[in-house]
Amino acid sequence: MTRRVLVVEDDLTIASSVAARLRAEGFEVELAHDGPTGVRKAADADLVVLDVMLPGFDGLEVCRRIQAERPVPVLMLTARGDETDLLVGLAVGADDYLTKPFSIRELAARVHALLRRVERSSAPVSTRITVADLEIDLAERRVVRGGAEAHLTPTEFELLVHLAERPRAVQSRERLLTEVWGWQDAVTGTRTVDSHIKALRRKLGTDLIRTVHGVGYALEAPR
Repeated sequence: MTRRVLVVEDDLTIASSVAARLRAEGFEVELAHDGPTGVRKAADADLVVLDVMLPGFDGLEVCRRIQAERPVPVLMLTARGDETDLLVGLAVGADDYLTKPFSIRELAARVHALLRRVERSSAPVSTRITVADLEIDLAERRVVRGGAEAHLTPTEFELLVHLAERPRAVQSRERLLTEVWGWQDAVTGTRTVDSHIKALRRKLGTDLIRTVHGVGYALEAPR
């Protein structure tokens, strides 16, 4: 089945370049050039490539409205490298991001990796993972800590599961990018991991994931 990708980008040159590459990769591509149109056209998209700066309302609001309807993988594009913007994007449901200027080839690779992750996570499972007061239901994709449910994006969920399956074992950023994100070249994307870890800490508590400076992260079992 051909996957449908919606590209929401007001720069027509960038939008046409991204669309051409994704069509060459075998995707069905639809374009939107403002926030309201992006929300309307996202109803049946398998993945959304979403610019932050848009007319009508911005990409963060688009992402928030899309995710309120149904969980859809979102790859955000931003001209700003400010970490606050990136964290806000992750908080409203984005799964990954690229900072402009970016490689069209890398964008296509990220799209493939996001869709592979969605397919992998949709396989039927019935396992639960429990680490101290953290409970993860893999079948229902629910996370509860201390009796309170946390609402995670698909990528946050996959990252947490990867760490929880290996409690206290340190995972390097490069390994996480390869095994969770599915990136073949994991050298340049370590900020992606850091941003998602910060989002997990904000939702689940700062004592759950330990930073091993210069190496990576490990999930703890706080008492």
